[in-house]
Amino acid sequence: MPAYIKGGVWTNVEDEILRAAIAKYGLNQWARASSLLARKTAKQVKARWTEWLDPAIKKIEWSREEDEKLLHLAKLMPTQWRTIAPIVGRTATQCLERYQKLLDDAEAVENGEFGLSGPGSEAQAPEQTQKLRAGEIDPDPETKPARPDAIHMDEDEKEMLSEARARLANTQGKKAKRKDRERLLEESRRLAVLQKRRELKQAGINVKLVKKNRNEMDYNADIPFEHLPAPGFFDTTEELEQNYQEKQVFDTRTRQYGARRKDSEDPNASHKKRPKDDSKEAEMAERQAIIRAERLQKLQEAEQIAKRRKLSLPTPQASEQNFAEAGRKGLAESTDEPEPQFNIQGLLKAGFKSLPKPKNDFDLVAPEEEEQASLDTQLQEAELEEDAGERERKIKELRKREEEREMLRRSTVLRRELPRSAVVDRNKLISDIELNDSDLVMASIAREYRDLIISDALKYPVPGGSLLNAGVATILPDLDDNLRLKAVKLIEAEVEALGGQDEFCNAMLDSFEQKRFKLAPRSPTMSSMSDRTSNSGDSSLGTEEALDTVGAALFGAAQKANGQEKRLSVLLGGYMNRQKTLSAKFSEANNAFVQSSIQKHIFEGNRGVVNRQLD
Repeated sequence: MPAYIKGGVWTNVEDEILRAAIAKYGLNQWARASSLLARKTAKQVKARWTEWLDPAIKKIEWSREEDEKLLHLAKLMPTQWRTIAPIVGRTATQCLERYQKLLDDAEAVENGEFGLSGPGSEAQAPEQTQKLRAGEIDPDPETKPARPDAIHMDEDEKEMLSEARARLANTQGKKAKRKDRERLLEESRRLAVLQKRRELKQAGINVKLVKKNRNEMDYNADIPFEHLPAPGFFDTTEELEQNYQEKQVFDTRTRQYGARRKDSEDPNASHKKRPKDDSKEAEMAERQAIIRAERLQKLQEAEQIAKRRKLSLPTPQASEQNFAEAGRKGLAESTDEPEPQFNIQGLLKAGFKSLPKPKNDFDLVAPEEEEQASLDTQLQEAELEEDAGERERKIKELRKREEEREMLRRSTVLRRELPRSAVVDRNKLISDIELNDSDLVMASIAREYRDLIISDALKYPVPGGSLLNAGVATILPDLDDNLRLKAVKLIEAEVEALGGQDEFCNAMLDSFEQKRFKLAPRSPTMSSMSDRTSNSGDSSLGTEEALDTVGAALFGAAQKANGQEKRLSVLLGGYMNRQKTLSAKFSEANNAFVQSSIQKHIFEGNRGVVNRQLD
């Protein structure tokens, strides 16, 4: 079987075999897929799939948006077609060819505008400018359409097709033939390498064949611990400055090391090596060790002496003459007394008594007031400025306290947020009979009560409410805190005088029963209930009947409201479901709009950064 030079134009048969092989082996086993094709390598097989046969490749006409994106990215990343291709959604070859075509079209339009194209339509450039000449080999056959199959296939193609069909179908083995073919390919490769070595040797270049082991590294060819740079743009000025500084440090060290080595070398020394005397060298080393030990001992002694503290002894009380006389007396007494005895305690006491008396010549001075005042002023000046956050927190606390005081100054109805009437009529609040009552205390209370309700309606109106027949009504001023506290204490004292809170409440209820204020027109139901209770004389029974009546009315109103709600749900059910669907779609569209706006801002920011880097 002859040795092939792999490559060339692809045929329909090879494309179909490659599709079937990828369907069986996947997109990672290119060597196994290329073993089915006798004239293609694994690299060519992968390029054919990624550049032409992949179904994800767009082979339709280029749109205007794609052309604009291609031109913009080509300006940002010139000649980086592998990076531009996935962004545009085309292959790298398609991007390159389209970019060249757009440049040619723009040049033709520019020449036509300036009258450089010449007369006639013959000067216009054809659409397909790149065509192969006779005998020229296509540099990128993987990006071109497949060549139509011949009517009569040769034997090699028939054998390749049958073997691929058998291996892909997995019906019968063709392993022996494949091994023979691989052996022949290996032999042809070896012969090619030998021929290349012969040609290089004839040219004066000697090349050795070194078999590379997988577990070893060729430090002449490979880069150990190589870190590939990250993809994208990055500034290398800092790296260049760092490399230049490291080179300067290395050069200075090299020069210093060379100078030291040059000085250490003896120019008069002979190149011949003299025989060494081991005994003399041992004696010299021993002497030097002894000298070093002595020097070290002297240094240690000097350090210890320097570290000692000087003794501060008192002045001697006895002179040398006294010591001499004491010695003579001792010698004279030694003849009489065989063993002398020394009284150490007596000597110490005598020595302590001979010491001079202490002089307490010091005074305790208190700091003056002026110094203390100056110190306080200095401390106040040294204080740091108050933090803005702390100041804001204090302001918030003051506002909160002021709001609490303001709330305490309001009436009980506003402070407890009790319900109020939306329409306030001054004439209907309290009748003239109650205002002109013989009881002056209750009349004054009624007037104060009326003025308070009108003042609250004016100062703190109910939303959607109104005030009728106000006349010359005025807003009552807020009570002073001291007066309010005094009034609260008086009320508490009165409650305690009546016997407690329960007794006070009963008394108030009795007084209101006797003096009933007509604050609003009563309904007939409530009037009938009140009449019923007054006629019967039993207040407890009247209260229970009133509660039962109100509960029954509330239950009937609730049932009626439930029925109306059900009818409305049946009537408006479709509209409600439509409203839910439209609101969900609207929220999704809003979220998509927000995300697209964020991506747009990010893209514009990156484009500005890239433009500044290119400039």
